Amino acid sequence: MIGVMYAKSEASYETRIRNAWAGRVSGCMLGKPVEMLSMRYGVEQLNSYLDSADALPLRNYVPFKPSLNQAVEHPEACLESISAAIPDDDINYTVISLMLIEQYGRNFTTADVGRMWLRYLPGAIVYTAEREAYIKLLEHAGMRFAYGSEPNIDLTECSDNPYNQWIGAQIRADLYGWICPGDPKAAARMAEADASLSHRTEGVYGAIVVAVAGALIGSGVPLNKVMEEAASYIPSDSECAMAVEMGLSTAADPLPNKLHDRYAGMSPVHTVNNLALVTWGLTRHHADFGAAIGDTVAAGWDTDCNGATVGGLWGLTGTEIPGHWVDQWEGRIQTSVVGCGDTTLDELTKRTVALAG
Repeated sequence: MIGVMYAKSEASYETRIRNAWAGRVSGCMLGKPVEMLSMRYGVEQLNSYLDSADALPLRNYVPFKPSLNQAVEHPEACLESISAAIPDDDINYTVISLMLIEQYGRNFTTADVGRMWLRYLPGAIVYTAEREAYIKLLEHAGMRFAYGSEPNIDLTECSDNPYNQWIGAQIRADLYGWICPGDPKAAARMAEADASLSHRTEGVYGAIVVAVAGALIGSGVPLNKVMEEAASYIPSDSECAMAVEMGLSTAADPLPNKLHDRYAGMSPVHTVNNLALVTWGLTRHHADFGAAIGDTVAAGWDTDCNGATVGGLWGLTGTEIPGHWVDQWEGRIQTSVVGCGDTTLDELTKRTVALAG
């Protein structure tokens, strides 16, 4: 830890939590319609679509223009039609984290994470590393494990999969930082316990950085400093630590071209390149929410994941988020989580605030 002291945020804890949820959901919905466009065709085609739709610079939800013959998806998450935040794994996992703490407390184990998945996450909505871990849990642990018995396998086998460096664990970590303002070590422990079910090394480090960043923001560390300090909680020679450094060193650049050059050929859903991009967007636009999520999404790779992470961390400062971002989905949030198909910003805020302390 760098050890610099900062004044605590003047915003109330409830305000910061509400804005964190609002920022995460808004960033996710911003990136959702162009996720596949970005992944399949790259940032050039993504920006071609946005430019043709008169949506650059990106400062509002993505317009739905099927006449442009591009792979934009989910019109119900687009500017003309959005009336609720539609289901997405980036929000599903944050809700699962909330439920996990409610049920098992802050000292939950990796086994408890697996139990929550089997009970509340439908198998059809888990992907890559999470899907591989989920299948192994089903095959070798079963429903008796889901309700409290010991697993029949060493859970480290679940993270033995070809996707364990990808972004999945990084998108699951936010809430652990939200509920630990000023206690980054606790946030890091929870993020590692969660991530270890499906991920290893860099996949885990990315989750730790995001969780620690949230805990630091809650203690007053400013956004233009937070990623540097958060990276001090992971090995300095890791690829994730170098990714944060790369994001910081390019934060003055109006476009993330150096990041795209540096990580050319890397999977668009890898932890490392997306962490660099999150660092770039959050640091570059630490005083402008719309620019932070807009430029991050327009920069490509995993657009909904990165928009959600930047949006949640930015919102955690307690600074007011421009009203049009939340007004368009009317505080209504839909998920794929069993028992929580429809919820609200108010409800999730209330439940998260109750976990404080």
